[in-house]
Amino acid sequence: MAIASRIPLLGGTADLMLVVLAAWSMQERVESAWHWAFFGGLLVGWASALPWVIPVAGYLLTVGMARMLVRRIWQAPLLAMFAIVFIGTLLFHLLSILGLRLLGNPLVVMDALSVITLPGLFLNLFLALPAFPIMRDLAVWVYDIEDDL
Repeated sequence: MAIASRIPLLGGTADLMLVVLAAWSMQERVESAWHWAFFGGLLVGWASALPWVIPVAGYLLTVGMARMLVRRIWQAPLLAMFAIVFIGTLLFHLLSILGLRLLGNPLVVMDALSVITLPGLFLNLFLALPAFPIMRDLAVWVYDIEDDL
């Protein structure tokens, strides 16, 4: 997470936690995605200037959308991964902008969307391509070990 945030594109950075959570929750046999979303949101809320509720809510909503897509549209998992990362990034950034505006930060919404959200979205989609097969292999490895016990 620290390395990905040090590679900015304009004002936006990649949200590696969101990408990994989306890829992990897209795996059919994974049952612990909700736990990871909650703890990942707490970690990001602790490490950033955002109130902890915003990352927790954004990641839980992203995992919820991913789990819903796993049950309904499993024919094209990579396309579903891109859709989840796209919607999750937009949702997380909109929640962040709304939360910062409510706390009194005078953000210009269109500037934040064009300078921070769009480059961050591009970086997240770029990272989604390798994250999905890595998380798929990790899920197969972890859940095959549990089946053997």
